[in-house]
Amino acid sequence: MAGVGTDLNLPGTRAEGAPANDPLTMELFGHPFSSYTQKVLIALYEAGTPFEWRLLDPTQPEALAEWGAVWPLQRMPLLRVEGQLWAESSVINEWLDRHRPGPRPLLPQDPDAALRVRLVDRFFDQYVMTPMQKLVFDHLRPTAARDAHGVAEARALLTRSYAWMDAELADGRPWAAGDAFSLADCAAAPALFYADWVHPIGPEHPRLRALRQRLLARPSVARCVDEARPYRHYFPPGAPDRD
Repeated sequence: MAGVGTDLNLPGTRAEGAPANDPLTMELFGHPFSSYTQKVLIALYEAGTPFEWRLLDPTQPEALAEWGAVWPLQRMPLLRVEGQLWAESSVINEWLDRHRPGPRPLLPQDPDAALRVRLVDRFFDQYVMTPMQKLVFDHLRPTAARDAHGVAEARALLTRSYAWMDAELADGRPWAAGDAFSLADCAAAPALFYADWVHPIGPEHPRLRALRQRLLARPSVARCVDEARPYRHYFPPGAPDRD
């Protein structure tokens, strides 16, 4: 869900204290309004990892052309590190946690706990982000080509997904996959943020609603929300006047 912007001024993409002439070898192709780009941005901000924006926007034709040349599938985000390309947000985030770790790991060392984080990461991508995007992208279709059946299926899947995750949170965990903020929360934050806009999380799911609020209060997530705020008017169904 990339918006179309004009000038982008995102402070702090260089780590605090880094010299101004320190060359950055890590480039992120993406857009601040893109849910999957936000998933990677949260991991970067959690770790305080410096990177260079390659904004994928019509105002930046050189970045768009280069992105298309190196990644013909043209899906964001894409990370380039010293010429090496990494695609898919979950893979990018694991690579970052392994090679550019922050003060706290986002993937547990315990193998079973790490599997749990990966499971919840995939849950939010497949069963929240995907049906949410189905609802969003249907608004871009001509009226005669709208997919009413597909939209109904997407809403039904979101309803089941909300119920499952709310029940999972009954164990009292503060974060999506356990006691510590993890890569699962990097996926959960943009998924729940946008999904609630198009298919509200009702009062029958109080634990999931509370998780969404905790995520929005997290500094790394709040930063993503604020940086994407100028592009809200490009949200196809229309962004609500909240969050």
